Amino acid sequence: MRAGVVQMTSGDDLAANLAAAEALLDTAVSRGAEFVALPENFAYLRREGEPIACTERLDGEVVSTLRRWSRERRIWLVGGSFPEAIDADSRVHNTCVVCSPSGEVVAIYRKIHLFDVDLRSRGGDVYRESSLVAPGSEPAVFDTPYGRVGLSICYDLRFPELYRELAARGASHLVVPSAFTRETGKDHWEVLLRARAIENQAFVLAPAQCGRHAGGRTTHGRSLLIDPWGIVLAQAADEPCVIVADCPAERLLQVRSALPALEHRRF
Repeated sequence: MRAGVVQMTSGDDLAANLAAAEALLDTAVSRGAEFVALPENFAYLRREGEPIACTERLDGEVVSTLRRWSRERRIWLVGGSFPEAIDADSRVHNTCVVCSPSGEVVAIYRKIHLFDVDLRSRGGDVYRESSLVAPGSEPAVFDTPYGRVGLSICYDLRFPELYRELAARGASHLVVPSAFTRETGKDHWEVLLRARAIENQAFVLAPAQCGRHAGGRTTHGRSLLIDPWGIVLAQAADEPCVIVADCPAERLLQVRSALPALEHRRF
């Protein structure tokens, strides 16, 4: 599989974000990517503390656009995440939708772990994702010709038990669309991603938001593609861009046969 990871600096203009995502998607496809992942909140990244004005259902513009993009380009497309409206609830789900090369929705994942932290002591802000977002409850994996893929979103990265469950369900590739804060990202982003790759002996695709967004919000960026040994195959610079790398099945088999840690689990 040739994988493409898209890094963006999204804001609160839906049309502008979709245009930027499509242009970067075309760059990934032009470089041979057949499986492409977009970052968290790729279509709409609100100003921190403000209400979510751009909520949609699974039949709305964002998912319809993702389906069209995947169908027209004949690629597997992980649609980062978007704010999914919930019946009879003022909150939303932070939802990732995956589309097949035929444009069909093949997986839906709703972010389980919500980012409620106070980073003022480290020069950051206060984040209360749970005030506007309802947590999901189910892990999600889906099948591709390249192997099973497990889904997660951003703050999920800090909870290794989720990834072990994805591995137990057969995932050989893990996708982590994110909007990591600059304060946490500089120290933890790469370390955590490489740990998830090593302990689950899986390829990790981590598309991220980067730079300064509307309202002064900042994200770390440095999107990554990592192999099952924990080796970084590609890393993004500090600007919107695309990184591409091959994820050969032989490499996965080589790592898992040489060091069969997943077979040695006791718990």
